[in-house]
Amino acid sequence: MTAPPHPTRRQVLATIAAVLALAVLAVLGYRLRPLLSGSPEAAQQVLPVPDCDLHAGPCQVALPDGGRLRFEITPHSIPLLKPLQLQVTVNGPTPVRAVEVDFAGVGMFMGYNRPHLEPAGAGRFTGEAVLPVCSWARMPWEARVLLHRPDGLLVVPFRFETRR
Repeated sequence: MTAPPHPTRRQVLATIAAVLALAVLAVLGYRLRPLLSGSPEAAQQVLPVPDCDLHAGPCQVALPDGGRLRFEITPHSIPLLKPLQLQVTVNGPTPVRAVEVDFAGVGMFMGYNRPHLEPAGAGRFTGEAVLPVCSWARMPWEARVLLHRPDGLLVVPFRFETRR
């Protein structure tokens, strides 16, 4: 019995190139899937940061469809490492299927922190979050309210600061 011939260097390189090309295509397909699928979630609109102070109380924003969004974090002092109560109220013609609030450090990655808010009736959604301590004495944050609607994702960012 004779041993099968060994693959040539060219065949090995061609096989490696083919595997890498398939991996790149798989990653691209995964990333582009929402855009190519025609899914309503593929549509995303980000509103400008409103000029309001979450430490002073709830903030309200006009939505593109003529509705309104009200966002509140309590306690208004927005302490670190303590439970925060989140409330989002949405009034308008476009129904909201789900609401999340994505907390992101401005200028510093503070980890993944995106609580899902539960429906509480009459366009109200409530939930809880905890903000981590930062090495900076004053930490700027952005709370992005994510409204999952049939016509796509609407993102409403709110800025605030915490102190340690």
